Amino acid sequence: MYDVFMDPFVQMAQMPDLLVQVLWEGLVSGVLYALIALGFVLIFKASGVFNFAQGIMVVFSALSLVGIYQFLARNGFSGHLAAFVALVGAIGVMFLLAVAVEKIVLRPLVNQPDIILFMATFGITWFLIGLGEIIFGGEPKAMISDQLFLPRGAWNVDMLGGMVVFQKLDVAAAVIASLMIASLAVFFQKTRIGRALRAVADSHKAALSVGISLNQIWVIVWFAAGVVALVAGIMWGARSNVSFSLQIIALKALPVLILGGFTSVPGAIVGGLIIGVGEKLAEFYWGPLVGGGIEAWFAYVIALVFLLFRPQGLFGDKIIERI
Repeated sequence: MYDVFMDPFVQMAQMPDLLVQVLWEGLVSGVLYALIALGFVLIFKASGVFNFAQGIMVVFSALSLVGIYQFLARNGFSGHLAAFVALVGAIGVMFLLAVAVEKIVLRPLVNQPDIILFMATFGITWFLIGLGEIIFGGEPKAMISDQLFLPRGAWNVDMLGGMVVFQKLDVAAAVIASLMIASLAVFFQKTRIGRALRAVADSHKAALSVGISLNQIWVIVWFAAGVVALVAGIMWGARSNVSFSLQIIALKALPVLILGGFTSVPGAIVGGLIIGVGEKLAEFYWGPLVGGGIEAWFAYVIALVFLLFRPQGLFGDKIIERI
């Protein structure tokens, strides 16, 4: 008798090279999901609000990079040096955005309910969508991969009786994203700013009582989240194109956060890998059996299961309310 559930496992055993290919692609996606989720974690730890605008920040930062480079190219300045100038310019744009968000949005809303701050991030989202369309237009744009030294081509490796293809861009994306995650984890764990961030996350009033400036911390955190968004935008844009549809991919970080916990950097990493690998396995092996399309909703189903049985996530603190 044909077993719909067991047949994919038979395929895995019979074609291990194909399994390695799927696992590798899932690993790359998972690392990039974790990188995006890290931006959410940083802002949530500092302000206690889920930043719905993180997805459009990925798009806006990448559009800023490409837009600045195209402006330089139109004025006779192109190549690797122009790409470096555009990269610095895009980082500057994200810093200005962080300052503006702190002064215009966060500062007037201090001590307001969390839902007010959450809705404010919706406003930031639609503002950046409109601003991005006015400045850069709505059509997709090619990432300046060659100018940023991002590699092309692939390595074909004989493995487990078959051929496994490792795209050089995917390898670079996985390495760069991993280094970025590790650097930020060390920075926020070992530095004075990192200790201040943890103090703010524990208690705003206690942080203020020892001289920590909430305004400065919020600017730093939003700027760090903006840099994370820029790196994620470069990697995702290099794999396809830079367009406003990338924000949908960026919001895949929400299930990652539910799995790992909204305040946990290790949780963002583990959650990203679970979602990335899980959705690729489900789409490739079980997708044909149900008509395909599993990858679009798999992460959200997993998140729903966690919300039902472990709402704080794998690494989140269990909430205990005393009466």
